[in-house]
Amino acid sequence: MQAYLPVLKRSALFKGVAESEILSMMSCLAARVKTYEKGEMILNQGERVQDILLMLKGEAHVQSVDYWGSRSILGHITQGDMFAESYVSPNSGALQNDVIAVEKSTVAFFDVRRIITTCSAACRFHQMVTQNLFFALSEKNQKLVSKIRHISGRTTRAKLISYLSEESKKHSRNEFTIPFNRQQLADYLSVDRSAMSLELCKMRDMGMLEFDKNRFRLIETSGAEYEKDDF
Repeated sequence: MQAYLPVLKRSALFKGVAESEILSMMSCLAARVKTYEKGEMILNQGERVQDILLMLKGEAHVQSVDYWGSRSILGHITQGDMFAESYVSPNSGALQNDVIAVEKSTVAFFDVRRIITTCSAACRFHQMVTQNLFFALSEKNQKLVSKIRHISGRTTRAKLISYLSEESKKHSRNEFTIPFNRQQLADYLSVDRSAMSLELCKMRDMGMLEFDKNRFRLIETSGAEYEKDDF
């Protein structure tokens, strides 16, 4: 765990906790580490969890697959991100989605009961970690609201505009790289990949944006043209 101290310190769960204190809390929180190969399932739909997971290295997708095999990407997990916290409540039921590694990934597991219960050693920063967990849940809820806003657009263009606009705000600039390839972006926005690619080309031809693979540059326009719902 020593090698991942910088990642733990930057994470929402250990925000404000000194590195020396983080190390001393690892046994208190029953921390353990596991590595997954690309394409390997980290968590499976139907599984029950009692741990909060934190991505130490790598990336993963939260996804759902319907009866006919169609996939939807619900979230993207990167280094330092916490996940599975929504399912640790005794009444939250089994996982409704899969979490799959999109590259070789290392994950830390923390027993949620150890987090919400003060240990006998009375760790000085234990209360701070519990508070951080609450704030992280609030932030995760905001991300889910954003996701709903993106996919609730009536058209593929509306969904793209919503998503790319938010990415621009997140990066505080009009040029940025998104964490998805074309198929993954289509799965995330719940649209057909071919239709989405066609729409991106239309938006490029209209002078709304430029793109190269997963890198985008948004261009200011009068807005009059893209308000037309002719697609």
